[in-house]
Amino acid sequence: MTAKVIGLIELTDQNAFEQYRSRVGQTVALYKGNILNRGSVTEIFWNELNCAKFSAFVELTFPSQEDAKAWAHSPEYQSLVAIRNTAMKLTLFAATI
Repeated sequence: MTAKVIGLIELTDQNAFEQYRSRVGQTVALYKGNILNRGSVTEIFWNELNCAKFSAFVELTFPSQEDAKAWAHSPEYQSLVAIRNTAMKLTLFAATI
C-alpha cells in the first residue's frame, strides 16, 4: 500500500531552507520516495484542530509505510534535522492510500 508523507511548514530562515531543500530530495530517493508537490498555502478554510501557523507544504510518496518510516528515521535524513530546525517549524505525518 502506497504511503504519502505530508509536511506542514512555517519557514523561519530562508537561507537554511535553501540548504535543506537542496539536500533533502537525495535522502527521499534513497528510500524509494518521490517529492510530488511543494507549494505555498494560499488559504485555510477550517482549522478546527488549532494547528500552528503554516505557510507551505510538501507531499512525498513512498512505496510503503515501512519505506516512509525508514526514510524519516534514517541516518541520512537525521543528518539534516539540525538545519531543518533552523529553516522551519514542521509537522510531518504519514498516511496510507
